[in-house]
Amino acid sequence: MKVKTLVILFLLVSGHIVNAGPGDNYKDSNHPRIFIRTESKPQLEKSIAKVEWKKKLIEQKKEKLEKYIRFCEKDSLWLVSRLQMNWKTMHSNVYLKGGNFSHSDGKAPVPTVRFSGTRDWATDYATPSIEDVEPYFDDARGMFFTNKKTGEKEWVHPSKVGHGIEKINRSILSLVADAAFLYWYTGDEKYARFAAPVFFTYMEGMHYRNPPEVLDGSNQQYISGLATFEVIHEQAVLHLAVAFDFLHSYFTSNSYNLDHTAAVFQKWGDQIIKFGIPDNNWNLFQARFLTYIAMVLEDDSFYKNGKGQQYFLKNTFEQSSIRQIALKESMLVYDQKNGIWPESPSYSYHVTQTLLEILTLLDNVTNENELANYPIIEKAALAAFQYLFPNGYTVGFGDSGHGILPPENYELLIANYRKYNLEKKEAAITVLLNQLIDKGLYKRSGRDFFELFFYVDELKAVSEHDAEPSKHLITPTFYAPNVSWFAQRIGEGDKAMMLSTVASYGNHCHANGIAIELFANNYALGADMGRGSSYWHSDFREYYSKMAAHNTVVVDGKSEYHNMRGYHPFTLDNHFPASEEPNPAFDKLTFSKVSFVEPSTQSDQQRLSALIKTPCGNGYVVDVFKSKKKKDGEQRHEYIYHNLGQSLKISDVEGKSLKMAETKELSSKLGDIKGYDYFTDKKFGQSDKDLLAEFRLKSDGQPDHLMKLWIKGSKDQGVFSVFGPKNNAISKGTAPGGIIEEKVPAILLRRETEAWNDPFVVVFNPCIEGEENPISGVSYDGRHFGNHAQNIEVMHVNGLTTDHILANASNNDLIDTEDLYQKGLLSVIRTTKGVESPDFIFLSGMIQFKWKDWEVTTTGKPVTISLETDGDKLRIQSDGPCVLKVPIADGYNPGTLVVTDDKNQMIKRGGYLNRDNPNQMEFRIEKAFKDAVILLK
Repeated sequence: MKVKTLVILFLLVSGHIVNAGPGDNYKDSNHPRIFIRTESKPQLEKSIAKVEWKKKLIEQKKEKLEKYIRFCEKDSLWLVSRLQMNWKTMHSNVYLKGGNFSHSDGKAPVPTVRFSGTRDWATDYATPSIEDVEPYFDDARGMFFTNKKTGEKEWVHPSKVGHGIEKINRSILSLVADAAFLYWYTGDEKYARFAAPVFFTYMEGMHYRNPPEVLDGSNQQYISGLATFEVIHEQAVLHLAVAFDFLHSYFTSNSYNLDHTAAVFQKWGDQIIKFGIPDNNWNLFQARFLTYIAMVLEDDSFYKNGKGQQYFLKNTFEQSSIRQIALKESMLVYDQKNGIWPESPSYSYHVTQTLLEILTLLDNVTNENELANYPIIEKAALAAFQYLFPNGYTVGFGDSGHGILPPENYELLIANYRKYNLEKKEAAITVLLNQLIDKGLYKRSGRDFFELFFYVDELKAVSEHDAEPSKHLITPTFYAPNVSWFAQRIGEGDKAMMLSTVASYGNHCHANGIAIELFANNYALGADMGRGSSYWHSDFREYYSKMAAHNTVVVDGKSEYHNMRGYHPFTLDNHFPASEEPNPAFDKLTFSKVSFVEPSTQSDQQRLSALIKTPCGNGYVVDVFKSKKKKDGEQRHEYIYHNLGQSLKISDVEGKSLKMAETKELSSKLGDIKGYDYFTDKKFGQSDKDLLAEFRLKSDGQPDHLMKLWIKGSKDQGVFSVFGPKNNAISKGTAPGGIIEEKVPAILLRRETEAWNDPFVVVFNPCIEGEENPISGVSYDGRHFGNHAQNIEVMHVNGLTTDHILANASNNDLIDTEDLYQKGLLSVIRTTKGVESPDFIFLSGMIQFKWKDWEVTTTGKPVTISLETDGDKLRIQSDGPCVLKVPIADGYNPGTLVVTDDKNQMIKRGGYLNRDNPNQMEFRIEKAFKDAVILLK
């Protein structure tokens, strides 16, 4: 074969089979050094001998390679020939148009490495296995790949095969890296003989291949790598660096010429420094590649151009350039207070994982506890636990999905803590990692080199008592302003609930207005939708990243704005408890009120959302969404909520089904957003009455999960029942496996007028069929309070307990009736029939409040205060000063206020009779108290 003859000649004349003196220059180099030095090999051997999962990893690598080694024993260039190269054309130049490969030309003296086909990973064509790759493939007709839909092979342009070209090369180079390690570990030269021809064919092909040129002046010109469309996808360089590190002694002892190899690493490093995006996850992923390149090269003085280890480490850690900000500056991108990286969750915690990996590699050389030198990374690794739903899976806002936090983060923290004898910290993270293991979400095993070299052999036996700090890693509320996200949690175990509220700020965000994600009964029932097929696919651009896919409010059918890098946060107006407060004295509810301007229609929006726990431990959600255009005139507002399930039934609260008919509304043909076109099975009804919508989620072997929506009625309110596309965020950890590929039902409530004075009000009532539903009914009555105030009564199933919820539009709004006065945002009163005193009173954003003989008065600054009956005590939590007036009644004689001061000293003082009302005792709350008590007897 002509091409095979060319390859053999290339290997001969390049000095990679015969001796060629320049390799002698490298003989004094100390390799390997990325993961380990040779003097530490005995300890590694002992570790592998005693740790079963490490031993298994070695055996798996050997077993995987054996098949390909046998192929190469019959044909020494079998694996070389499967590389994706310009075998025949030997083109030196690559040209791109936007995110697609256009063509290549020029002439090199050797076959050159093919560039990737497209930036878009979504493709209709399957990437062949290494065995199925045609040898020396290089055809003017393009690629000959199998169509996933037809099963037939087709000739297609490289831009149609996704990342197939680079995937094949990376698969081959990963074998080379494994063989290189096994050569170093076993001393068997068969592994080196297997790896070396592939390594040098690729490196020489990259040496004579120029960086790509962009023909259309698009942004692609600033982000391209040597092998891929994005410098953050240059994983090939990792395999090559590892292979070079472990094969170095073989190369030098056989006098291989390594000058071109070093030049390729330098060229690759320069490309990564020169291009990319400097202020998001790209910068850190690029830094990881630069770290590997730096560690595999020699000192700067070794090279005529001075681009060695110090040069690339300096450009990674210390010296910033236009598109590569130094790590010491990148650390400042984190929120320094709470440790959150300003991107959607999966990007955020993978950035931290990348930094942990970089610091682990650096620390392996310096032994100076590099993690302690960059404390924000440890803070970020711990802050990531706030992303977790109660079942241990992560929230899914923006371009994220529901998974577990990377176990690598736990493992690398544990390894660092053990190395530097930080026993309490190690115990805390070990407890958390054990929770993943106990739930079956993670199994300690070896997948690649990081596990082998850096994970501790065995986890220490620890208990919850050893890890007290870990209890504070997940708090009832958490606010991350740099991604405009507020999390609320209540309840324990199977009854735990979580509400995630997010706007559009930071990177990889969606255009979602004020959106919520709701977790209850161990599932993400009101889940965000995740991302589409790819960032370049129409389903992502039109649906998944836009309003129709989210639990939000759309204005005039036109709400739509830029996603990906967003600058539209909400304002957090009120909330309880304080963000990151671990154990509030009052734990019956959480809430937030946020404000937002929907940019495309210039509409004011507010969302007040509360999680409220019932006496049986189950909870429910109160959601009040206000929306209006800033300008007068015709307007339309649509409240959207998606819930996992197979069906949606809508009726009035007496159980009479709402009459629904098929409709062609919700369509871009009528001027609506394109996202509405993705809805199917569209039905429409209309009613002024309060409604009950019931989503039903069936799962094999389990009782049905129900989500009941108690919906406030409104004049001429329209109601749509639709199905949207499948949810791309859910996983088997947050949804039954059988529905992951299924369509998702949704309800839309429509107002043909503003929804501000008469907002959307919904009580979300998750329950399980056959088990006790804590709520028997919900009523809405605002007739006595004016349009602005929302009066919600939630009746508990025991027939005795009722939650009375009054929500104003702001702290300064007023409700004044015969038996209640409220100047403030929110009050929640729980009463039990036949019991004179309330179970609790919760007030927030409150200036003055009067109910029966209960009063709270401030000096004008709103407070949040809770009053909860606890046997013969009244427990109080307040975030500011106020005067509290408490009724005197039979068996209820408040007399002493007990507080704990800043020095943890208990102070007792009496109240005094209200001179205007002898049935009240007054108490001065002179400042914030997390837990004060009034003794009632």
